[in-house]
Order: sequence, then C-alpha cells, then structure tokens
Amino acid sequence: MMLSDNSLLVILVVGLLAGWLAGQVVRGAGFGLIGDLVVGIIGAFIGDWLLPRLGVHLGVGMVALIVDATIGAVALLLILRLFSGGGGWGNRWSGGWGRSRGWRRW
Repeated sequence: MMLSDNSLLVILVVGLLAGWLAGQVVRGAGFGLIGDLVVGIIGAFIGDWLLPRLGVHLGVGMVALIVDATIGAVALLLILRLFSGGGGWGNRWSGGWGRSRGWRRW
C-alpha cells in the first residue's frame, strides 16, 4: 500500500509531537526537530508493538496515536539511558566546553 500525502503528514506530526513529549518527560528538553522526529517515529513502532502485548488499547484517533507513540518513545529513551550508563545525554554532550574549561560565553 502506498502512503498518501495525508498519511505521511500524520506520521510526521505524530512523530514530532511524540518525540518532543518524550524528551520533556525523560530528559526535560527536546532533541531538536530531527531528533524529536526520529525518536517519535521509532517510538510509534515500539508503542504499536508493545502496548497490545501488555493488553493496553488506547482507541482510535490522533490523540491515541500521539499517546501510543509517546509511550513508545519514552520506553526507547529509558532503554537508551539504561545502556548509556544512566548519565543521560546532558552530561556527555551538552555540558559545554566553555563551562568545563572555565571559558565564558558572551
């Protein structure tokens, strides 16, 4: 089956919202436009696979899709955090060279 323009738009919107929400829940901030989109789309696949196996059925509609994808994205981020040593991404990449080396930002 071929994706229509509307279904592609729905996938992108759901992925973006779910990735941003998962970033807010797990890390406290988003991952940028592309990062949120990737996390949300992968999370949608995880949520779509995981929730029915747990006996959870959220219904139909856009809100159910977003909640489903957000739950999957949160699970993805928690698994990634578990395997990355529990420190999260903030300590590794966003600590800033300037602060750790004593430099000042303008």
